[in-house]
Amino acid sequence: VQLQASGGGSVQAGGSLRLSCAVSGTIFSANRMGWYRQAPGKQRELVAEFTIGGTTNYGDFVKGRFTISRDNAKNTGYLQMNSLKPEDTAVYYCVLPQRGIWGQGTLVTVSS
Repeated sequence: VQLQASGGGSVQAGGSLRLSCAVSGTIFSANRMGWYRQAPGKQRELVAEFTIGGTTNYGDFVKGRFTISRDNAKNTGYLQMNSLKPEDTAVYYCVLPQRGIWGQGTLVTVSS
């Protein structure tokens, strides 16, 4: 199973990015997925995830700015991030949490 995250980059505060996570080697539709992030010197934290019931759950800091989605036909998950802030700077990882499988991460840098 492989998770390939992409879409990170540098953006100014207030800007937007869309992260993608291409999943291979498994039946994507049968897996929950989520996004975590790790900022320099901080622990990894949940950004967004699909729950067991199929609903979505977001970290408290998201406050309506991010949206998680998935396209099972394309074996791809997404994280749309709007109104980015400098404190959103981190490496973002896509995850299959039930299986403990993590992608390699993609760096998001937000400048003020």
